[in-house]
Amino acid sequence: MRIAFRLASSVVLSGLLAGICIAQPPAGAASDEAGRSVSGGGILVPAWEGKIDAGAEKQGQTIRDAKLAPEDKGMRVTTGPAVTYWNPKNVATGDYTVSATFSEQKYMNLNDHPHPYGIVIGGDVLGTDQQSLMYCAAYGNGTFIVRGFGPIAFQVGGRRPTANDAVHKAKGPGQPVSQDIAMSVKGDKVSCLINGTVVAIYGKADVVGAGKLKSTDGVYGIRFAHNTDAIVTNLKMTKP
Repeated sequence: MRIAFRLASSVVLSGLLAGICIAQPPAGAASDEAGRSVSGGGILVPAWEGKIDAGAEKQGQTIRDAKLAPEDKGMRVTTGPAVTYWNPKNVATGDYTVSATFSEQKYMNLNDHPHPYGIVIGGDVLGTDQQSLMYCAAYGNGTFIVRGFGPIAFQVGGRRPTANDAVHKAKGPGQPVSQDIAMSVKGDKVSCLINGTVVAIYGKADVVGAGKLKSTDGVYGIRFAHNTDAIVTNLKMTKP
């Protein structure tokens, strides 16, 4: 009787432990974590504009719950809700590459798991409920993600982050990590490059169309997930 009871207990315990393991989200997965409110938030860089994600707006947050501010020769972004920032004068057309360096001085400074940041291209009617854009963003754990809004979010590289050896990994929470991120349009191809390596490439037909981008021509800018703190330098657009 005791042996049977112990065996049954072991089976139940094993099942519970397996259920707990399955319930844990994979590293880099999205969560229901709420965006914080940044003290002294708002857009403090002249000529720049921004829009937080619709989900945060529905929860009553505004662009003042995140912060874009000058930092040495670049800009510092502290979120808050997930947000897209842009300068309306920054427009890229035809074949081009938009690039910048993103530096987390203290990896996972405002969160308990990795959050991404990256380059935005193809922006159309930004700041409205009908805006469309595409972005490639890196995480400090060696993964990246490519997505878009058209205006509803659409998947390009999948719902989950993708690991790639080109993406730098922080040594641990609180440690510095930086990424050189670029998006390039050439002919009928759209590429994401991280630290000089092409990590993803798509045909324009995959990203332009109903519910996606209106065109790869458009405003370019930067994109940050919620509860993230990093410095952006050397944002530029170059032509081949």
